[in-house]
Parts: sequence; C-alpha cells; structure tokens
Amino acid sequence: MRRTDREIKESEAFSILEKGEYGILSTVSETGVPYGVPLSYCVVGGNVYIHSALEGHKVSNLQARPSVSFCVVINTEVLPGEFSSRYESCILKGMAEEVSGDEKQSALEGFLFKYSRNFLAEGKRYIEKFIDKTKVFRISIDLITGKARR
Repeated sequence: MRRTDREIKESEAFSILEKGEYGILSTVSETGVPYGVPLSYCVVGGNVYIHSALEGHKVSNLQARPSVSFCVVINTEVLPGEFSSRYESCILKGMAEEVSGDEKQSALEGFLFKYSRNFLAEGKRYIEKFIDKTKVFRISIDLITGKARR
C-alpha cells in the first residue's frame, strides 16, 4: 500500500465491510475482459454473499473465473479546499462459489436482516416465492485491507 499513513487494521477493514450499504464486485470474463458492478451484499459467518439473476455477465464471469475483488467505501466527504476527501474503505480478494440449500436460505435471510429488518415475515415469504429464480454466491475472503482518511 502506497499510503501507509492511511492503512487501517484488518479488524477495522472488516468493520467497514459489515457497515457498508453497497459494494463494487470486480470480475474477469473467460476472455479476460474486466467487469465491475455495484451491488448489495451481506456478511454472514465471515463471508460475503451476493445474489443475482439466473444468468448474465456477473454469473458467467463468476462461473468462468471465481477469483474476485470486492470494494466498499463509507463515510465519504469531499473536502474542496483541501483538494481531498474523507473516507473509509476496504478491498477484499477472494473466491466466489455458488451456494444452495440451507446456506442459500441463510444468506438470503442475511439480506433481509441487513436491508429489510422491519419486514422479516414479508421478506421470508418473498424469499420462498423467488428462491428458485435467484442465484447466491459466497465470497470466501482470502485477504482484506483497508484505508481511511478521517
């Protein structure tokens, strides 16, 4: 890391990951074309979970090359007079793998707890209705780093 003065501890980087609302998933296609997509996610049991439609760029890339990068930025503030900004960020590297069964259900419920905590009963019915029309991937974290300017 070039700016070691902004480097934060791994535990702080993981806290940013848990607090983040959205992240950017970076993948590479089978032919080497990079692809970054903003998406919602949840953290369950130390892993990141993402969901998707049954097909598309993201799914094709994850199936061809499961090695990914995922970035989250929170608490941003542009500081115009300082030609800078405040931020907290983390980047992780890991492997994505499609999950099913109880793990898929648990991950989808993780999304409910994160984004729709006040609608759990309705959300569980929603999951039941659409679970077969949704793919869920676990990203196992191999490395997480973080930077901040507070």
